[in-house]
Amino acid sequence: MITCYVRYVIDPNLLSEFEAYAKMWIPLVEKFGGKHHGYFLPSEGANNIALALFSFPSLAAYEKYRSDSLQDPECQAAFAFAAENKCVLSYERSFFRPVFG
Repeated sequence: MITCYVRYVIDPNLLSEFEAYAKMWIPLVEKFGGKHHGYFLPSEGANNIALALFSFPSLAAYEKYRSDSLQDPECQAAFAFAAENKCVLSYERSFFRPVFG
């Protein structure tokens, strides 16, 4: 299993737009075989940082999702939504593997 951690720098004035964007992606990740663990929006502390966590069975499955999402109309609509309202200023992606007891 591989878990993707995405750290977003967002426009704090467009938090509701970012939340709408986040809600678009949760079912899309699951549509492509992933398990979304949720988005985490600013509460206390920095008001311009949001996080997302989702997992795929393997890095190959994640890479297939990334490739397939570029051709999917619903994913394209989500990308366009963020580009149009500029709620995402930047993001970085990291990958982790879980350790269970």
